[in-house]
Amino acid sequence: MTNEAATVLVVDDDASVRKALTRLIRSAGWEAKAFASAREFLDQGPPAGPGCLVLDVRMPGLNGLDLQAEMTARNLQTPIIFLTGHGDVPLSVKAMKGGALDFLTKPFKDKDLLGVIKEALQKDARLQVAQMEKAEIQGRIRSLTPREREVLFLVVKGKMNKEIADALGTAERTVKVHRGRVMHKMQVQSVAELVRTVARVQAEGASPDAGTTKGQ
Repeated sequence: MTNEAATVLVVDDDASVRKALTRLIRSAGWEAKAFASAREFLDQGPPAGPGCLVLDVRMPGLNGLDLQAEMTARNLQTPIIFLTGHGDVPLSVKAMKGGALDFLTKPFKDKDLLGVIKEALQKDARLQVAQMEKAEIQGRIRSLTPREREVLFLVVKGKMNKEIADALGTAERTVKVHRGRVMHKMQVQSVAELVRTVARVQAEGASPDAGTTKGQ
């Protein structure tokens, strides 16, 4: 991940703080976008590439914790770094429990903030790669016919061709044909690779038993 590909989003109702933070962030080579309120940020949405959010806890209207909760509700997974005052430690603990990456107590050192931002951007870059890979795998699974999908999940469960044929009420040679097509469409070279691939999305996908016609 290059600095130029990353965007740091700043949400703070204090104009002088926004200006200072954006200047600091840009001095480190990252793009910076500032918002005067949580609502303004929500109207804009997250960046297309890797990004993170530097967020003040106390703001009028929607405060930092409100924004964090709204992002969770919208499934916006941009890493959050909270900026807090000395009296906001309990709020900071709540923010961390809500999934914030870190919080810094004002006043903080520039190098500390930049270090946390770097960590947040790296985390988001990894997350975006994982999400793209998961979407690609899900697309491969959707390309399977209903019977191929049945064979896929039974193979992943460790069933042999004869066991799969018995479970589906079909001939073993037919299972071999479906299995070959599954391997081709899933773009894998071995059963072990197939298992690893499906495991990355199975928690969000169809049940391994979906569509089978006979008990096992």
